[in-house]
Amino acid sequence: MAKDIFEKIKENRGPIGQHAKGVHGYFTFPKLEGEIGNKMMFRGKECLVWSVNNYLGLANHPEVRKADADAAAKWGMAYPMGARMMTGQTSEHEALENELSDFMKTEDTILLNFGYQGMVSAIDCLVDRGDVIVYDSESHACILDGMRLHAGKRFVFKHNDMESFDKQMSRASKLVENTDGGILVITEGVFGMAGDQGDLKGIVDFRKSGKYDFRLFVDDAHGFGTIGETGMGAGEAQGVHEEIDVLFGTFAKSMASIGAFISAKEHIIEFMRYNMRSQMFAKSLPMPLVVGARKRLELLRTQPEHKENLWKIASALQKGLKENGFNIGETNSAVTPVNLQGNLAEATNMTFDLRENYSIFCSIVIYPVVPKDTIMLRLIPTAAHTLEDVEYTIETFKKVKAKLDKGEYKAEKLANVEVDK
Repeated sequence: MAKDIFEKIKENRGPIGQHAKGVHGYFTFPKLEGEIGNKMMFRGKECLVWSVNNYLGLANHPEVRKADADAAAKWGMAYPMGARMMTGQTSEHEALENELSDFMKTEDTILLNFGYQGMVSAIDCLVDRGDVIVYDSESHACILDGMRLHAGKRFVFKHNDMESFDKQMSRASKLVENTDGGILVITEGVFGMAGDQGDLKGIVDFRKSGKYDFRLFVDDAHGFGTIGETGMGAGEAQGVHEEIDVLFGTFAKSMASIGAFISAKEHIIEFMRYNMRSQMFAKSLPMPLVVGARKRLELLRTQPEHKENLWKIASALQKGLKENGFNIGETNSAVTPVNLQGNLAEATNMTFDLRENYSIFCSIVIYPVVPKDTIMLRLIPTAAHTLEDVEYTIETFKKVKAKLDKGEYKAEKLANVEVDK
């Protein structure tokens, strides 16, 4: 007799879902309210927030808010109706793609309705059964899900480990000799949890040496707009931007909106327009989001002070944490992880203390995203934060770390929080 699939999910709720009843509404699916900024409301109280990807502080920039509002008033959220290939094409969509191509110094660009969905579909579009994917072990979930659609082989190399990369590329190269396929290397410009940049230069050096023949696909969601001299991302920062064959960026981080894009050679983007299923069979990006993205890109290009302010805050935060003995890993981006030792119960008690007694809201990252008995407090500095915010946070972290080290957060169960459903 077949097993009832819904009985099966009752028995196995997943590594995080198994804790849902105790954490939902507080540690997971919390409600931050009020205008997006360095301080927001959580459960009726103002908190200093380090968990919003508003890197450049554009979410409430007056020009951005006006552009969004004017576009919504003029077009509504419905226009255009239908997929772009059929009835959803507009001059505004084309203009945004052209402006992104100019900014990224590439031949062409395709807009994506969502970053996650777009990445999954892009991988499916670009490779077939005979091709091999070689990817970094710390790649984002959207990359992993995209590879699940791949009918061919895939090999994973240890995170940013060029010796491991060499080994996996050797395996891939031997395999494609028999499959008449090619190799697509996938990595990230900035890894969103640890904050370290992908070793794009190291990967490119292998191709320049002539040892391996492959194409390079880079997900630079966290790098676009935040690093590199002009904000083009990790490729620009490492001097290899022109060596990236397919570059993915999102509007959901530095541009504080929704949607994404892929930039590449013209023939690659043309192929994707006619073969990328998530865009061919999905409604076009609504006009207010497109017009709003054009304004955000304009500010990113013409007002470098937003990126400068981001880095003033990020540098002060990271420098202060390191000087006070905190382990922030190998981050060389704005993403700032604070790695501590403790179990899940300790993590919830410490986070509860931070939010309720110190009014600091930051994301808590636990296993399986990080190793067991590791607590990561992930901080996202933004241009909207102040140096006073940084100073207060560092002083608070010193206090809660001392409590953690003394065992004051030890408990048999997760922190018990009453949450109005």
